[in-house]
Amino acid sequence: MLKDERIVILGPGVMGEAMAKSLLAVGEMQADQILMSGPRENRLAALSEQYGFQTTTDNQAAVADAEIVILAVKPQTVYSVMEDIKGALTESALVISIVAGTPLRVLVEGMEHASVVRSMPNTPAQVAQGITVWTATRAVSGRQLEQTRAVIGAFGEEIFVEDEDYLDMATALSGTGPAYAFLFMEAMVDAGVHLGFPRRIAERLVVQTLKGAVAFYEHSPRHMARLRNQVTSPGGTSAAALYYLEKAGFRTAISRAIWAAYERSVQLGEGQKRGAVGTE
Repeated sequence: MLKDERIVILGPGVMGEAMAKSLLAVGEMQADQILMSGPRENRLAALSEQYGFQTTTDNQAAVADAEIVILAVKPQTVYSVMEDIKGALTESALVISIVAGTPLRVLVEGMEHASVVRSMPNTPAQVAQGITVWTATRAVSGRQLEQTRAVIGAFGEEIFVEDEDYLDMATALSGTGPAYAFLFMEAMVDAGVHLGFPRRIAERLVVQTLKGAVAFYEHSPRHMARLRNQVTSPGGTSAAALYYLEKAGFRTAISRAIWAAYERSVQLGEGQKRGAVGTE
């Protein structure tokens, strides 16, 4: 699906590099098919040296004959980048955005281009273990939908949704999710150190415990409550720990944290809609 295409990645940051690297790793593309564009020449030189990518600092020239353009810039710079490439995109080009909180309407109007995909990946994409929720405008063709699956699928799993509102939900749940997991892991490690473990042993125990729990769930996909009950003996250590977590409001705190992230994502999107050129 991508072997004869040319991809331009606007924004050679961590996620832009992860996407390009993953496309090489799964054999979807060769390095000379990928062009990275950004303002920092030293960063571009490093990517060119490490991977063999083509590079440029001229966004407009970069997209002039590109079949697929990936917007991987920060939200605060997306407007200037869209202004750069407005009018330079070919009519048949597919634009895939991973810019957090930027709605399809803003992207379409900002670039004056109809074939746009909005996606929400997460940081494990950097090791090809991410999950990305995405949606598309009606102008995106069937072939372009398959191209999007090939691009996004290179760095993990993907879920297509018809309702763009799910992107804000995904931002709160899976997009921000690694941060919750790392905080939980950090708290477990610190507790292990408090008990008396050396930190390196506590870290190893925690990481493998969580990896094993996920693997066990995937091997035996039952309701998570049933799996939890299997390791909770009456009057045992798990029962004591879980009682304390419930009493401390652990479940409620997680739910409220995710809801707070969702509300913030919606606020950011609404702010961008109001600030977009040509919107009311």
